[in-house]
Amino acid sequence: MLVENNVVIITGAASARGIGKATARAFAAQGASVVILDLRLEDAQAAAGELGDQHLGLACDVTDKAACERAAQAVLQRYGRIDALVNNAGITQPVRTLEIQAANYDAVLDVNLRGTLYMSQAVLPQMREQERGSIVCMSSVSAQRGGGIFGGAHYSAAKAGVLGLARAMAREFGPDGIRVNSIAPGLIQTDITGDKLTPEMRAEIIKGIPLGRLGNAADVANACVFLASDMSAYLTGITLDVNGGMLIH
Repeated sequence: MLVENNVVIITGAASARGIGKATARAFAAQGASVVILDLRLEDAQAAAGELGDQHLGLACDVTDKAACERAAQAVLQRYGRIDALVNNAGITQPVRTLEIQAANYDAVLDVNLRGTLYMSQAVLPQMREQERGSIVCMSSVSAQRGGGIFGGAHYSAAKAGVLGLARAMAREFGPDGIRVNSIAPGLIQTDITGDKLTPEMRAEIIKGIPLGRLGNAADVANACVFLASDMSAYLTGITLDVNGGMLIH
């Protein structure tokens, strides 16, 4: 098993058809103890319970630094270590550039970018003490190609910020044995996208994907496991594209 006996925290992982929950299942299947963080305690606990008794569900608003620190301490009290963090929590808004208001900007930047920073800050001291750890940050193809299908310019900006933040952390914490990498998914079928694609839109999008299909949550989940495992032991600061060839660069 790739991550046997590892303790892995995944933010925003309670949504039924989301990338986070699929990632939790993938880590559990590879032997990890999984900690699911989400806004509602009941949802996080239910998602963890589906995986089994060794897993944990905690409430955490990643835009609240104190909440992130409390979650990290709860994990340490239960397991005594933190081997990997997947910064998955994120939101998007289909708002055009000239229509972006301060509230839109704050909401999207706070969850996607500030949340990535705060949760990483919460686990880095423990990883540094262990002299080992892996952080996976969730970006998006929209950060690379300049806009997506469902996200506005502020979403692209937030996800581009995630790439810069991850690279800076990789450089800073590499000497401590901590690896930090990013994943840039293409169009993945989740709760966010599932009800918004018409058959016509789907067919048109697939024309631009060399592999001939939309991605699913398991495609991203498997990439997360790879980046957290020793299979990628000499990788840090990279952006791993999971987009079926939608963007080749």
